Amino acid sequence: MKWLGKLAAVFALLGGVCALLVAGMTLWSVIGRNLFASPVRGDVELSQIGIALAIALCLPWCQLRRGNIIVDFFTQAAPERVNGALDRFGALLLAVMLGLLAWRTGMGAAAVDEAGEQTMILGLPMWWAYAILAPGLALTAVIAVAQAVKK
Repeated sequence: MKWLGKLAAVFALLGGVCALLVAGMTLWSVIGRNLFASPVRGDVELSQIGIALAIALCLPWCQLRRGNIIVDFFTQAAPERVNGALDRFGALLLAVMLGLLAWRTGMGAAAVDEAGEQTMILGLPMWWAYAILAPGLALTAVIAVAQAVKK
């Protein structure tokens, strides 16, 4: 599981860099719009894609650190063994869901590529906007499986 932690950390750092780049581009666009009547062309498209990527890249780290919200109102008083079993079951459900999302995102990328879809302003191919999300989703699924089988 150690290599998963290192990979999740790299993904999270890349996600943080991506979010910072989006923030910088947004700042540049707002300044350009207000001072020079010249915003960054396609800033909304780039922001949407960039933040989606940042989130997908940070998901594995969040799962590794068990940073997802857990509603334990009904299980607070349950024995640790029961809570552990429920946590493992929840991790397994999350793994299935994110595995399906990664698979369908990859398939969606192929379908969008085949259709030749592009963004409206910049004319960027839409397939890569889908494809770049799949690795983060897949790594999160792998980490969740590792947590589900860990005793």
